[in-house]
Parts: sequence; structure tokens; C-alpha cells
Amino acid sequence: MTTSSFVAGAYNAAQGLGSKSLLAKPAQGAGAVGGQIPDFSAMVKSAVEGVGAAGAKADQQVAAAVGGRADLVNVVTAVAESEAAIETLVAVRDRIIASYEEIMRMQV
Repeated sequence: MTTSSFVAGAYNAAQGLGSKSLLAKPAQGAGAVGGQIPDFSAMVKSAVEGVGAAGAKADQQVAAAVGGRADLVNVVTAVAESEAAIETLVAVRDRIIASYEEIMRMQV
């Protein structure tokens, strides 16, 4: 089974193929958003950190509820947000893996 670390390693390897390859970052302004080149690894990192933050918030709410300091509605909301974030991250991971597999099947 393909893991996310494998996909990340493959992406990093593809970035190092050389500046003249098709995978090189575009010149400043070509496809740039707000004058900056979009960075895939930074986007993935921030998404994973967001999922971690949602999980930490849910953990804090559950701990507060156990201690009698939190409303049950807040606990359920935090847990649901955490679950939705994890499901979204898994869906994105699956799409990345499917895209990688499709690229690997392409004939050059």
C-alpha cells in the first residue's frame, strides 16, 4: 500500500530533477498568486497542521468535559470538526496518490 511519506518522497525527488525539466517551478508571475509562487509542500504542511490543531482542540474540549468545565455541545462540535478535517485530509491524500499513480502510468 502506498503511504503518504512515499508520495511526499516521490514529490521531493521530482523537484530535484533539474531546472530545465517540465517539473521546474514556473518563472515569477507565471501562475503566481499575489506575486508569489504557490508551494505545494507548504500547502500540505499547513493542511496537516490544521488537522492537528483541530484534534488538539477536540482533546482539550473532551478533557474539559470530563472535568465538568465544558458544555457538551462544544465537545461534540469540536469532535465533529476534527473528524471532518481528518476525512478531508484522507480524501486529499487519496487524490494525490491516484494522481501520482496516473502520472507513473503515462508513457514518455
